[in-house]
This record gives sequence, C-alpha cells and structure tokens, in this order.
Amino acid sequence: MLNKEIRIAISGKSGCGNSTVSKIISERLNYKLVNYTFHTIAEEEKIGFKELCLMAENDPKWDYYVDKKQVELAMESSSVLGSRLAIWMLKEADLKVFLTASPEVRAKRIHAREGGDFNAVFEYTLKRDKRDSARYKKLYNIDNSDYEFCDLIINTDNLDQYKVADIIIAALGL
Repeated sequence: MLNKEIRIAISGKSGCGNSTVSKIISERLNYKLVNYTFHTIAEEEKIGFKELCLMAENDPKWDYYVDKKQVELAMESSSVLGSRLAIWMLKEADLKVFLTASPEVRAKRIHAREGGDFNAVFEYTLKRDKRDSARYKKLYNIDNSDYEFCDLIINTDNLDQYKVADIIIAALGL
C-alpha cells in the first residue's frame, strides 16, 4: 500500500468527530485533508451556515456542488475525506470509516464547539439529522443510517479523537 496513493473516507453525523479525526489522520500520514463542507461554502459566499443549510433543503445545487468538489479534491493525491457522505461519494476510497455517537454526546460536542443553550443545540442537532437524512435520500437515494458496508465502524462515545485516529491508521496496516 505504501507505493500507491491512499484515499480514506470518513463519515458520520454532526458531532461524531469526522472533521477532527480526519485532520489528525491527514497530519499524521501527511495526506491531503479534504474537508470542503457547507461551512466552507458559507464562508466563501459570506452567508450564515444555518442559512445555507436551509437553502440547501430547497436547492440541490449546493449538495451537488460540495459533493462533486470533495471527490475532485480527494482524487488529486493521497487524501483523507471527512464528510457526511464521504463513504458513499468517494467510491475509490481504500478505507471507508463510519463514526457513530449517541445524540447526547454529539450535542455535548457541538455545544462545546459552538456554545449556546445546550437544550437548543440538542434539539437543533436532532432536527438537522432528520433534514439531512431526508435530503440525502431525495438527492442520491442514500440512506445514511445504512453504513454496514464500511470497512470500519467506530462508536466514538467513549473515545477521544486521538484514539479514534489510532484505530483508523492501524486498520490501514501501514
């Protein structure tokens, strides 16, 4: 495996650690990090993240754009693609990983990162999960609760981001 380009796809719902773990792995392996998300587009377009998410529910161009861009970037060289749909979109991935965590743990992580009222963050996270799932089903016929095909499924409830990264790197057998 060392003499060829390696692509790792990491997916999971918001707050599972996709972005953080992807960054750690890319740094440790010196692979390109592909974390082109709605957050990136919101910054580029100078609009609020929540506003963009609502716009995406009514206009599929945002999803198609971000998903196409991620795959293009991931295919340029050895890379780690961390996104909600990475494991479905990056068909060429050498390792497909799905991260899980309970809704409570995910909301705690999001709350720690973004602040605000915890109960509001928890409710928003649950609603976002439902909206995202419906959108992925409508746009791509993807059921994001069906990830059993992955090479690795990791429950991150009781693991820190470094242990999760260790597990993924070990699975590569490098």
